[in-house]
Amino acid sequence: MVYKFRVILDAEEDVFRDIAIHEDDTLEDLHNAIFNSFGFDGMEVASFYTCDETWNQEDEISLFDTGDVPGEQKIMSDYKLSDILDKQNTKIIYVYDFINMWTFLVELAAVEDLVFGNTYPETIFSHGEMPDEAMEKSFEADMHDDIYGEFEDDLDEDDLDMFEGDDSFEDFGFEENWN
Repeated sequence: MVYKFRVILDAEEDVFRDIAIHEDDTLEDLHNAIFNSFGFDGMEVASFYTCDETWNQEDEISLFDTGDVPGEQKIMSDYKLSDILDKQNTKIIYVYDFINMWTFLVELAAVEDLVFGNTYPETIFSHGEMPDEAMEKSFEADMHDDIYGEFEDDLDEDDLDMFEGDDSFEDFGFEENWN
């Protein structure tokens, strides 16, 4: 069988590629097909991330073993596409070049019969031009309505006056005690 993916660049403009690839090919083969179809040189590190139906990132599957114990961590070449993706689990996130954070939403669009004579993987449709720079990512925590969030202690300048004139604090001095 052949998996047909729509690979969408996370950008303001619509930029995507449709890729056909054998279901028994690995995530590394899909990685190669993606960076080739988008015109990257393939010299940067990349990872896939499993995700749920609403694209919430879950487990990382990296290109190289980055674990403390060599061989303990599974990498892209260890997973056939059919091990990770099927008609119920259709989405995966791909990040290329961790400096620029080119991020792609990869969705299994169809599972079809192999067409003899076709060479796989194959870019079967291309839409949009790659921007010069990746879209800036914002990694921010949810904040409460007020500027201090949950860490507001309700103290103000008047509360700190209680320490004025209090000589019970010993000055340890930096040079004497911190050598």
